[in-house]
Amino acid sequence: MAADQQELLAFLRAFINAEPEGHFAALGLELLNVGDGRATMKMPWKPELVGDPETGVLHGGPISTLLDSCCGFAAAAALESLGACPTIDLRIDYMGPATPGEVVYADAEIYRRTEYVLFARAWAHHGDIDRPIATAVGNFFRMKDDHFSDLQAHFRAGKGIPSALRRKKRGDTNSEI
Repeated sequence: MAADQQELLAFLRAFINAEPEGHFAALGLELLNVGDGRATMKMPWKPELVGDPETGVLHGGPISTLLDSCCGFAAAAALESLGACPTIDLRIDYMGPATPGEVVYADAEIYRRTEYVLFARAWAHHGDIDRPIATAVGNFFRMKDDHFSDLQAHFRAGKGIPSALRRKKRGDTNSEI
């Protein structure tokens, strides 16, 4: 686990807030808790996320993104220092529709760790994990700690997530990080 749970939570929330117009903001994703290879998130019901206008049921895409993000944050919480873990593979099984108008929660955990891969499972639900809307299993790449040293220093200096990282995510090859 990262050195400090509060620092990890602040770091991952900075990731969420780094792109004010990105997918985290568009979906309204919120990180509720993270630590020791586990994460909990929530996503509000929003009319623009509805997949079936006649029923008001959320589209599966936002639920997939919620589960993927939650697993990725659980993977980050399994690291020895601040960092991120890109998705290698993700499988989602839909158990039933999300109830229109209700918040969707996600809980994820890392259940196996190897040198390069973290194995995660997650559940999307309306507050009762035993009645899932969807479940997920996925594999996340465990990058070397030194890959994130510049990012860690920038964040720990109170500068948040570097703008160079945001440019790199958009494909700018001239970014510094």
